Amino acid sequence: MQGAGLTGGVFPPKKRIFMALTLASVLIGAFLIYVVWKVTVPGLAQINPVLPRVMKAVAFLVVVALLLGVAGIVLALFGMPIQTYIYFWAWKVINIMFPFSVGLGRLFNVPRSRLEQSFIEVSNNLVLRHKVKVPAEMVMILLPHCLQLDICEHKITKNIDNCRQCGRCSVGPLVELAKKYGCIMDVVTGGTLARQMVKEARPKVIVAVACERDLTSGIQDVFPMPVLGVLNERPFGPCFNTKVDIGKVEEAIKAFTGDSGAA
Repeated sequence: MQGAGLTGGVFPPKKRIFMALTLASVLIGAFLIYVVWKVTVPGLAQINPVLPRVMKAVAFLVVVALLLGVAGIVLALFGMPIQTYIYFWAWKVINIMFPFSVGLGRLFNVPRSRLEQSFIEVSNNLVLRHKVKVPAEMVMILLPHCLQLDICEHKITKNIDNCRQCGRCSVGPLVELAKKYGCIMDVVTGGTLARQMVKEARPKVIVAVACERDLTSGIQDVFPMPVLGVLNERPFGPCFNTKVDIGKVEEAIKAFTGDSGAA
């Protein structure tokens, strides 16, 4: 399976699935809110004549806020400049609506992995549109331990410098890449360790390599920290001797540094 693209060029867009399901989820949610308001109006009116109007105003504001978030995502994806607060609210809406989009995807037989790929594509595009620029030493590269060859004796989960850069897996070239730009790099075995590493290193941005599930949950966990995700390649199946396109990882680093960290 090929890695997720960052944007444009050789990276095919996959954003439509997630955006369509998110918009559908918001519209269904708006309809359900209207139904709840309509059903509760008689009872609310008996308690206090003002309550139905208050409830209507609250419901209206919730729906408008959700639609504004979706609109912010769409505008950003089309390259339109948006205010920072709309950018962050768009992200909030993504996180709020993601579980509903997953549920709706099941109804339409959309595999969760495809939805997660689309989510990662949308996330990457939003981050790129925000044009975050930081020094290379504030970029953290997070790698899954399954990138290392399973028979390698030099385990790197606690110390990346144990890598002998023999060239039999993707880890060696990634170590060279981190040295070239001066980035932080860590290898993790799961989400808990990843969060711990991020907390200790305190980077400004993250370039993460992982499968769909781990990238999706990781991006949501560290929000509002900007993350560019690159899907790993799994020629032998999940979590075993995986690979990654080094060029895409380097492109993500350059997107954050403006290529200023290269030696």
